[in-house]
Amino acid sequence: MNNRISDTELEVMQTLWEAGKPMSVQDVCDALKNNKWKYRTVATLLIRMEQKGAVVSQKQGRLNLYSSVLDEEEYKKAQTKRFIGKLYKGSVKDLAVSLFKSDDMTEEDIEEIRRMFDL
Repeated sequence: MNNRISDTELEVMQTLWEAGKPMSVQDVCDALKNNKWKYRTVATLLIRMEQKGAVVSQKQGRLNLYSSVLDEEEYKKAQTKRFIGKLYKGSVKDLAVSLFKSDDMTEEDIEEIRRMFDL
């Protein structure tokens, strides 16, 4: 993939990932949460994503069906690594400290992490 996908494109990508099957533009429109975009907008996003190599399309009758090329977990790992590199100079420890110090983490979250890492 030659370009990173935008936040808007990521919403479309998440819809494709959740479906787990090729989708038409209308299928994507119907599945998008809050259905906030018009058909033409979604079609433009999918075409742009195809040009970037994030999705592929196949013709089925008169419809183009779109599928994700990106693996969801690999994409998340790459974006997490990019985020940590950019914001925390590559330090996972600094990210963890920041998360633990934030008001967004509940005691239950912290306890669950402790169990996950056997701390």
